[in-house]
Amino acid sequence: MRFTAGGSTTRSWQPTAAGADTTDLHFWLQWRVAVCGLWVLCCVVAAAYLIWRHEGPGAHRRPGGAVKERRNRRPDGLLYDDEAWRPCLRDIHPAWLLAYRLVSFFVLFSLLIVIVISDGGSIFYYYTQWTFMLVTIYFGLATALSIYGCSKFANWNAVAAATDTELGPYAAHGAGNKPTANEEDDGTREIAGFWGYLLQIIYQLLIGMHSVNAVFLLGEASLNSLRFPWFRIAYFFLWTALYVVFQWIVHASTPIWWPYPFLDLSANLAPLWYFAVAFMQLPCYVIFRLVMNLKRNLLSKHFSGSTVVRD
Repeated sequence: MRFTAGGSTTRSWQPTAAGADTTDLHFWLQWRVAVCGLWVLCCVVAAAYLIWRHEGPGAHRRPGGAVKERRNRRPDGLLYDDEAWRPCLRDIHPAWLLAYRLVSFFVLFSLLIVIVISDGGSIFYYYTQWTFMLVTIYFGLATALSIYGCSKFANWNAVAAATDTELGPYAAHGAGNKPTANEEDDGTREIAGFWGYLLQIIYQLLIGMHSVNAVFLLGEASLNSLRFPWFRIAYFFLWTALYVVFQWIVHASTPIWWPYPFLDLSANLAPLWYFAVAFMQLPCYVIFRLVMNLKRNLLSKHFSGSTVVRD
């Protein structure tokens, strides 16, 4: 089952902790460690700036925030409540997206349990297992939001049916408070809350997925109506930086092997490796962004009257 998570386990290659003692204070005072720390710090600072400048519906009102270019253009950091649970086409009932998310969650959660039982909790020493756990959490949260969305969608339909009944033949079909998801903010569309934004953030953290994870993620990306604003690569930077800092804390506490050779701070080329890893996050993001653009273009071309996804 180990291949399903796409990463190494305790029975995979484990180099000995030969060489420098990472628990020694002098190890952390080397120039290589300082340069690698500088790369990580630069990523964190750049990510924090992007989040401050663009995240949230009121980002343009913050000091140094992004300028709202056009009156009819929605801010990049704005997420509407229904975008967390509505499919990309209006003709698809939200229950279909709920079903897909529910099945994905149970499959991934079951695989995670099997892997942990088989290999132990030490599998979370690997970055690939962090992301596998994250994609499982994503589908769990997405399922909960889809349940909420289906309930809300049913209420909209009930209100529309009641309105049609009261107004008789003069009522417009579908009248009521049911919003049109393909319109920009007209002041009445509800903005997403904490859980909706959390779902969007986790969604854009999963751009480096592979193996079974990638299959479920691509299926999700083809069905949902979540946007993919470029600035949220900042969260991907923060997630990777968090893993690196976690590894440093572990190695400062106990002499143990590095899960990936390029993380070894005692290597002469460690600063170059750390810089390369930071730079390689960009192609992952660009590729997934291209996939999302392809989806939007195909939907606009073949389902122009039903498309929900807009940028």
